[in-house]
Amino acid sequence: MSTTIEDLFPHLQATGYEITSPPSTEYNCIAWAAHEDDRWWWPDPAGIGYWPDNSRREENVGVFVQLFNTLGYAPCDIPELEPGFEKMAIFVNPNGVPTHVARQLSNGRWTSKLGKAEDIEHSLEGLEGTAYGSVAQILRRPIHQSQTS
Repeated sequence: MSTTIEDLFPHLQATGYEITSPPSTEYNCIAWAAHEDDRWWWPDPAGIGYWPDNSRREENVGVFVQLFNTLGYAPCDIPELEPGFEKMAIFVNPNGVPTHVARQLSNGRWTSKLGKAEDIEHSLEGLEGTAYGSVAQILRRPIHQSQTS
């Protein structure tokens, strides 16, 4: 029996989603949130995969926030679309360990790379549940002309 996106994320069916790319093992959610699609980002303590040299290799929200600070993001309180800003959401499991990062699109929806599976456009609530947990931190940065959704 194969597992579908809706099996892993049962809220997606009610909140709606659209598959926007085929599966890929080249990149993951963190890379996708950082506008990259050519390498796998993760703070693996053994140094496997890409992680910026100036960031600690630890799986905690503080490290993820510090990483995205280097990309111009700062914590904010609301996930709603704000003109002039691009946002990210960091998901954590019940133990507070980061599991996923989603990026907000200019239409207010969110985009995510689901591990080695597809990229999807979705509501933020659509991914909350047992697979990725819940949103622990929202970050935002001013949108510059060179950035795209």
